[in-house]
Amino acid sequence: MARSEAGTRHSAGTGMTPAQMRDPNYFPGILKGTPLGIQHVLAMFVANVTPAIIVAGAAGFGFGSADISDMVYMIQMSMVFAGLATLLQTVTLGPVGAKLPIVQGTSFAFIPIMIPIAIQFGMAALMGGIIIGGIFHFFIGTFIGRIRHWLPPLVTGLVVLMIGLALLKVGIQYAAGGVPLIGTPEYGTMQHWGLALVVIFVTLGLKFFARGMLSVSAVLIGLLAGYGVAWAMGMVSFDAVGRAAWFSAPDPLHFGLEFNAAAIIGMCLMAVISAIETVGDISGITKGGAGREATDDEIRGGTLADGLGTAVSGVFGALPNTSFSQNVGLIAMTGVMSRHVVTIGGLFLVVCGLVPKFGAVISSMPIAVLGGGVILMFGMIASAGVSMLADVKWDRRNMMIFAIALSVGFGLQLEPGALQHLPQTATVLMTSGLLPTALIAIVLNLIIPHEEDEDELDDAGFSRAATTVSGSDGLDDEGHPIGYRAGQSRPAV
Repeated sequence: MARSEAGTRHSAGTGMTPAQMRDPNYFPGILKGTPLGIQHVLAMFVANVTPAIIVAGAAGFGFGSADISDMVYMIQMSMVFAGLATLLQTVTLGPVGAKLPIVQGTSFAFIPIMIPIAIQFGMAALMGGIIIGGIFHFFIGTFIGRIRHWLPPLVTGLVVLMIGLALLKVGIQYAAGGVPLIGTPEYGTMQHWGLALVVIFVTLGLKFFARGMLSVSAVLIGLLAGYGVAWAMGMVSFDAVGRAAWFSAPDPLHFGLEFNAAAIIGMCLMAVISAIETVGDISGITKGGAGREATDDEIRGGTLADGLGTAVSGVFGALPNTSFSQNVGLIAMTGVMSRHVVTIGGLFLVVCGLVPKFGAVISSMPIAVLGGGVILMFGMIASAGVSMLADVKWDRRNMMIFAIALSVGFGLQLEPGALQHLPQTATVLMTSGLLPTALIAIVLNLIIPHEEDEDELDDAGFSRAATTVSGSDGLDDEGHPIGYRAGQSRPAV
């Protein structure tokens, strides 16, 4: 009855019947479909272009550089290939694509790996790794169902938490004025922190006191507010916008191409994690939008599209793509399951990416403004990992796996000099933090047997009920993990 009432409410607001809203192949028409498609772009836009800005900074042509044309190009390509990868999912290409409203975008999960690769080996090596990693990701799609058990909530939650922790330093550096200012009196001034705080407070206000698309687009609107304040303070220059062209096609091998062992290994290992994330998003879309489980063809096709989109992106100087979980939550909110609506959003992204002036406007944003946004985004990634870990049974086995993986992975990232005697390839991979954490968690989870007695006491005599700080069993009155919200989705990583 509740489901029927919910469907009636949705149809009253959209002019569609409940059956039409649950049908991926239904098209509501251009007039209704266009604003719904733009909603999907607004929900993912900031998260999609931010990785390109971060990698550009690590590679030496980001904010504060004499020439930021390569960063503008990467921002463009982030939009173009997010749009094209989205079209692969919605329109499909033979068996490639899920025929579902899946929005693709640049993945945060790869950033902790891409930063050291860009610094140590350069952009050509990074692009080579992305291409090979995408091909490997495509290959994973042929047997994805057989490895899903490798990544239970203990492993996926730990990996997502580690992604957030690995990126927190970047957010603080940006909010304080950016890496080029480190060591100068201007670094960390209130002028920079003030802009970041404007973004944070506006975003929080919209997120918790607004509804609908104002809440969904809170980070984007917060960035626009910070941008406006920076412009009023005379901190915005539009010189690059004036020099930028109105149209520019993708440039094959823009950064060159080099095949480096560290880049290839890192990208291939991350492809496994990205593939599992895509499976989860596909399942979330079919459950939240259509009330059913995803089919094998949908899972296989969606993973194949993930890999192909990433491989092609690398050819043209863009970064790895994956499905965006923010848009899974948007589908649950609007109730519209149409893949053709998302196709409109994908086309909009491609058009925006072909206009360099659009990327130049984004690059004119002061780095402290972006810092306010990424502090929130990276913190949300970490908190999403904690939320996923709420589903874990915290017995001695799982606590030990968590402890060892987090201690080694995060510790090596904090103290990379501890591995100075290893070959450069091993050092780059191990000090990323994310890869050692993921590998240790996956291997230990596969080889350490589960405890049979769920109520077994640990060596100190404490039962599971004592594993939370409050002394409770970690569940609310309805039996959900504390902090659980029905229908919640985690940010894409």
